[in-house]
Parts: sequence; structure tokens; C-alpha cells
Amino acid sequence: MDYMFTEGFLGTRAPFFMDFVTLIVAFLPLLVYGAILLARKKMFIAHTITQNIIYIFSIVVVAYFEFGVRVGGGFDVFMSGSGVHYTYALVVLILHIIIALLMLYYWTMLLFSANYQLFKGLLPGRASVLHKKLAVKTFISIIFTSFSGIWVYLLLFVY
Repeated sequence: MDYMFTEGFLGTRAPFFMDFVTLIVAFLPLLVYGAILLARKKMFIAHTITQNIIYIFSIVVVAYFEFGVRVGGGFDVFMSGSGVHYTYALVVLILHIIIALLMLYYWTMLLFSANYQLFKGLLPGRASVLHKKLAVKTFISIIFTSFSGIWVYLLLFVY
């Protein structure tokens, strides 16, 4: 696992694992939007499979990230090379964590309910209106999580 802490590939002070995770976080809204387009094209099975794969992949990436942060020494160690005021970066980090947890809650609720409703034959159909409402909240929270994650990365490793 030493490779995780080698020099990253984005040309910043960040270790490899941070660059890797940040790149995935940056593209996550695009991946999810692609899966949404499948539903709009009435390709519901492909939409379901794609959303589930993206969700599971995202959980694995978050676990990889959390492992790297813990083994790498945590926020204080990564913050040590930053030119940004500690309190400001910490507030942004806390905001990012709140947004990410909200996103995880929405996305988990959406996927579990959607998989259940699909199995019961309620999607597409009767449950579609509620599914779409929760999907919009989830997608917006994914976008905010992506932007706030990039913001944290910039504060820690660029500025």
C-alpha cells in the first residue's frame, strides 16, 4: 500500500490516493448524469444496473479514501503543507462532510427504495413521481459533494 502515498499525478502536493479519489469525485456527477440519461431514454434496467454499480464503486472509493487519510495521518498532516488558514480549511472540510453525509443518506435511500420498488413492479409506474423527487435531491447533493470535495483538495494541496 506504499503506492498510495507516493507523489500524485495532478502536479500538486497531494499523494497518489488523494489525486485518484479527487479525480473520481470530479467525474462522479457526470457518471450519475449518464445513468440518469438511460432512464430518460426508458432504458430502466440499464439505468438500475448502472446506478447500482456507480453507488457500490463510490462506496469502495470512499473506503479507500478513508483508509488513506487514517494511515496518512489525518487532516492535520495534510493541512501542514497548505498556505490556507487552518480554521477556514476545517470549516470547509466540516461543510463538505455534512454535504457528503446528506448525499450518502439520500443516495442510499434512493437506491434501496428503487431496487425494492422495481422488484415489486412499482417502478416504472406508481412510485415514479416520488423516485424522481428523491433522485433530484440526490443528484444535487452529489454535485455539491463533488464541488466541496474539490474545494477541500484545493485548500489542502494547491493553495
